[in-house]
Amino acid sequence: MQCARHGALCCPHPMLIPPPISTASQCPLCGQANQCAMAAGQPPETCWCMAAAVPPEALEKIPATERGKVCICPQCARPRPALGALDPAAPI
Repeated sequence: MQCARHGALCCPHPMLIPPPISTASQCPLCGQANQCAMAAGQPPETCWCMAAAVPPEALEKIPATERGKVCICPQCARPRPALGALDPAAPI
């Protein structure tokens, strides 16, 4: 991890940022494989995202420097329930 304050890799400062994404096949939000068909050299219409409803708020989380360059993974693209919509009686 890299220090957000000093930019050093060995800095003991507690404010850490993840390393930059280095490939088009990684999700810029979680770093896992994004399962992008185009990044794998497949036709765009075969990608999982073509059949998925990706919420705009998920796309808004992509860092500006990564937008239009890498795709998010299916897990990060899943809609998240609103905090008030959670069932308080549901087990944790």
